[in-house]
Amino acid sequence: EDVAERAGQGVRGTVEGHRVSVGKASWAGRADPAWLERVRGRAAARGAITVFVGVDGRLAAVLLLRDRVRPDAARTFRLLRRAGIGRAVMVTGDRADVAGPIGRLVGADAVHAGLSPAGKVEVARDESARAPTVMVGDGVNDAPALATAGVGVALGARGATASSEAADVVITVDRLERLAETLAIARRTRSVARQSVLAGMGLALAAMVVAALGFLTPAAGALLQEGIDVAAILSALRVLGPGRDRAPRLRGDEAELVRRLDEEHRALWPRIERLPALAGAAAGPAGRRRDAALDALSEFLADLEVHERKDERLLYPAVARALGGSDPTGAMSRGHAEIAELARRIGALTAELRTAPAAPEPADDLRRTVQELYAVLRLHFAQEEENYFVLADVHDQAGP
Repeated sequence: EDVAERAGQGVRGTVEGHRVSVGKASWAGRADPAWLERVRGRAAARGAITVFVGVDGRLAAVLLLRDRVRPDAARTFRLLRRAGIGRAVMVTGDRADVAGPIGRLVGADAVHAGLSPAGKVEVARDESARAPTVMVGDGVNDAPALATAGVGVALGARGATASSEAADVVITVDRLERLAETLAIARRTRSVARQSVLAGMGLALAAMVVAALGFLTPAAGALLQEGIDVAAILSALRVLGPGRDRAPRLRGDEAELVRRLDEEHRALWPRIERLPALAGAAAGPAGRRRDAALDALSEFLADLEVHERKDERLLYPAVARALGGSDPTGAMSRGHAEIAELARRIGALTAELRTAPAAPEPADDLRRTVQELYAVLRLHFAQEEENYFVLADVHDQAGP
């Protein structure tokens, strides 16, 4: 989004003697309107924004920029509902055709798109007038709304300083789901404090009644009061315990393992996104382009196999210990088996295609199988990130 914003302001420079301009609409008026509509439609279908690139005064390319949804976003919305949040609203500066599908994916009750910072402030005011409102953000544009809402929460791991200063609460790790955990901790803290205060006051009043009836000497009453105070303090210290609402966490070496595997995930995601293009090239006419696509497929499958083995041998046992139960990772292991079968089929079809380059059957089968692998991998990786990688705080890094 930052790149797109800079592009919209008109970034210009020179590349090998050519004058280059980048802009959201700088060159739109010089291109075929029908072509532009197709490009924008394709971008909307992918949930991306368009950036036009001109070279020497002519439209040369269109960049499609897309942010990945936070892997813990949908999980966070579910946890917030469970914590008692009755209404969830998404506010964003993105276009409605980009923001709408994301809002439906994460389970937002309403989506306000195309908003300026002032627009976000208006939404925060309207929602605050309905009920106590918590606003969460991590950018400079979110700072005014964070200050307006009843409680402003900034994601400070990679958020702007302005948003952190405007917020009432700063979550210092790059995990959106920590918001739900923070609410659970706050409610548990309030509940334990109330219980401790009422228990301490009740015991003190009972002791006073007993003393007033003459059954307690002053010295015994003083000692009893000290005991009541200690009991109230010990009751309040229960808040330091795990609690029923605390999510399981991986720590130490196991957390570091998750971080390493998350880095591998981030490196594999762009290669997964290339699979449809590789499928088309591998099933195309024989030649250098097909050979390069087949080589890229083989290299990707080899790296994927290594990664999946690490997940099965290292990650899943650690996750199973943290989650408990008889077989909490069984469904994901079944996903690994499906991925391995698809990879085996792709390897066999690749070998057949290299042996008989002109045969149409293996080419068509290869295209379909790679598309199947693409769909399975997207779902599998998203499930791992949402369900398993959130068990450890992952170091902040730029996404693909």
